[in-house]
Amino acid sequence: MLDRIEQYKEELINAKATNEKEAEELRIRWLGKKGIIQELMEQFRLLEGNEKKTVGKPLNELKQLAEQKIQEIKKTFSARSEFSLKEDPTLPPYPFFESGGLHPLTLVRKKITWIFTTMGYSISEGPEIEDDWHNFTALNTPEDHPARDMQDTFYITLNPLRLLRTQTSSVQVHVMENGKLPIRTISPGRVYRNETVSARAHFQFHQVEGLVIDKGISFADLKLTLQHFATGFFGPDTKIRMRPSYFPFTEPSAEVDVSCSLCGGKGCHVCKHTGWVEIMGCGMVDPAVLENCKINPAQYSGFAFGMGIERLAMLKYQIPDLRLFFENDIRFLKNFKLETAL
Repeated sequence: MLDRIEQYKEELINAKATNEKEAEELRIRWLGKKGIIQELMEQFRLLEGNEKKTVGKPLNELKQLAEQKIQEIKKTFSARSEFSLKEDPTLPPYPFFESGGLHPLTLVRKKITWIFTTMGYSISEGPEIEDDWHNFTALNTPEDHPARDMQDTFYITLNPLRLLRTQTSSVQVHVMENGKLPIRTISPGRVYRNETVSARAHFQFHQVEGLVIDKGISFADLKLTLQHFATGFFGPDTKIRMRPSYFPFTEPSAEVDVSCSLCGGKGCHVCKHTGWVEIMGCGMVDPAVLENCKINPAQYSGFAFGMGIERLAMLKYQIPDLRLFFENDIRFLKNFKLETAL
């Protein structure tokens, strides 16, 4: 029996398998219920006491060798299988491993932010739940102004003096109240208005508002700033025009149009055949607003502007329906996977 054990040891040392099936066949041959090791163990039980002492140790060593050898062979094929499925860089990507992309509103916000930060503007943020002072009163909005009506503003039921901000101009009030002059900042963020959801309106949307306060700031500075933004966002051939308008917190005030990038100013359905598209409102900060924020209007002046991110995204990407931004439809979002902010 000792001779047979030695022969089996030599055979086991030289045992090989070329695939997982052969490895499993080796395991069954050596360690199965009717395998070599089990057969030897049954013969071992029939031996006399002295013979058992002689055969026991070599038989146990053969069993351990068989278990170790089979484990090594199966581990080799298991590692190869795992590498080929998970780590082989030559394999094509799995179809369900799709790369993501930035939301179009994020792309536009990043583009706007980049343009103004390269001009030296800081970024200011503030609370979305505001009080009447920061959202209306400090911005020179009279108590009888239509914007204060319930149909335009979401007021907090438990505290009627609190509301969801209707504009990020409230952030500018916080900045001015800090008293650190001069100021050159933009305030991107989400705002809320009590409006019926449609292709052109929503109860929530996003704004970027800008504020500059310093000595000697003029309307010419405002116009040059907005021209620089327009060419940076829409392209080097973009022109702007400013039309007189009214806002409670700026005087004088203006609406800003850009030449239609789709038709080059010749007229199309996007610009309603005028050659111009409105993008924002702006104006010189009203001296009353400066006084409300404890800034001396005799020494300082400034300008402000505000634009809707959705509005710019719809123009840039020719998106016809505002609701698409909030529906999270993967078919819509896939169109922007390869877009970059810059």
